[in-house]
Amino acid sequence: MDRSNSTSPVVGFILLGLSAHPKLEKMFFVLILLMYLVILLGNGIIILVTALDSRLHTPMYFFLGNLSFLDICYTTSSVPLILNSFLTPRKTISFSACVMQMFLSFAMGATECVLLGMMAFDRYVAICNPLRYPVVMSKAACVPMAVSCWTAGSMTAMVQTSLAMRLPFCGNNVINHFTCEILAVLKLACADISINVISMTVANVIFLGIPVLFIFVSYVFIIATILRIPSTEGRKKAFSTCSAHFTVVVIFYGTILFMYGKPKSKDPLGADKQDISDKLTSLFYGVVTPMLNPIIYSLRNKDVKAAVKNLVLRKHVIQ
Repeated sequence: MDRSNSTSPVVGFILLGLSAHPKLEKMFFVLILLMYLVILLGNGIIILVTALDSRLHTPMYFFLGNLSFLDICYTTSSVPLILNSFLTPRKTISFSACVMQMFLSFAMGATECVLLGMMAFDRYVAICNPLRYPVVMSKAACVPMAVSCWTAGSMTAMVQTSLAMRLPFCGNNVINHFTCEILAVLKLACADISINVISMTVANVIFLGIPVLFIFVSYVFIIATILRIPSTEGRKKAFSTCSAHFTVVVIFYGTILFMYGKPKSKDPLGADKQDISDKLTSLFYGVVTPMLNPIIYSLRNKDVKAAVKNLVLRKHVIQ
């Protein structure tokens, strides 16, 4: 669209969400609210026990605490907006609020990609080089690693958001999504977005492709090392230390691949069904995955379960 043909610059956006399906809105409001409360409770408990229990003051649980805090930040940047959209007839958001929400969501998503790679490296060193583990994964190394994850995610989000906001928005202001998802916003720009597409492609390679490759190589070495352990009990113990992380990785990246890798229907009659499917998949990625993370780590980790039990017992003793 030529900017000269526009009427006036956009000062806000309308979030379409599930406006065409009001019955689904009521059902999903209750469902997502319950999920959000579970996210806050579950990840909050993980953060609490990893901070208070001295037995969990190890690199693995340090990164797990970061992951839980990240999941809370990520969902808080979008879920309240989604819940509000289910309740209000006119689902509007100001330009500045849209920019902030877009930045936070992109930053948290990119940070999680890198953080999962760091956690894979932690498991690789613990299983493949256990004697060097205290030196390689010392506190002096873990803190900069975690800081680099947050910094990298914030920097790429700043670049992508800045590029998006420099575009002119002067016509259609209806975002066909629950939130200010950057791809949905770019579709509304009345200018060439080729630079944005190239920039996002580079960011996807760096923050999706490289971590996935790194995690894959790490687990190849991890599995090879586990298979060389002579005792069955030893193999089982070694595998249990990384099974929770591997499960989280499969869910996280599996959902992303399903979202962006599935073929698009060319049937116009199926466009509405596909549109709803895409939105519900994004909800799964943005809400269900952060909810499952603390459940997976607590169910598959004896140390976390013991720490939670001790925390509950300590609370009863104090009372």
